[in-house]
Amino acid sequence: MKINPRTRTLAICLSSSLAMAVMVPMAMAGSMDSMSMQKTVMVGGAAMYPSKNIIQNAVNSKDHTTLVAAVKAAGLVKTLEGPGPFTVFAPTNEAFAALPAGTVDTLLKPENKATLTKILTYHVVPGKYTAHDLAKLAMAHGGKAVLKTVEGESITIAKNDGKWTVTDAKGNVADITIADVTQSNGEIFVIDKVLMP
Repeated sequence: MKINPRTRTLAICLSSSLAMAVMVPMAMAGSMDSMSMQKTVMVGGAAMYPSKNIIQNAVNSKDHTTLVAAVKAAGLVKTLEGPGPFTVFAPTNEAFAALPAGTVDTLLKPENKATLTKILTYHVVPGKYTAHDLAKLAMAHGGKAVLKTVEGESITIAKNDGKWTVTDAKGNVADITIADVTQSNGEIFVIDKVLMP
């Protein structure tokens, strides 16, 4: 049976169109999968969306109302809404409550803005670090990753008794309770103590 050359050309065109119709949605699905690989994490009863910045997410966490109030009092909102990227070690309300009585109220006073800013920027590291990045860095440096903060002094990330911890300049140790909270302008790690430079 002879196939008309016109019929053959039409068949080839149709099969190419069909292939494209199948491949385009598959390619789009692939790119959407890679976007959704950055998962939404729950912190303080609220979803932390990777598409939102550090401030947009933090204001929704009921566990970080003290931190948000402190960031506002220090005038750091615009900075943490900026492109960054930043890695933030975010103490919970309980961590602030564990400080000596009256410490938070004193720090929030306008006359103590410089001290508050120093403490808060000590919780921020320039650049975006995931838990995998920190583990890799620690492994390459004898089990400890030393990171310079925005404040200027360093913090030390290490694994102790199966938990990842952050040690401040004074030797206080905070546990990382939630890791890899991805933001559009960085990463957040929830910690259970306030770090002191």
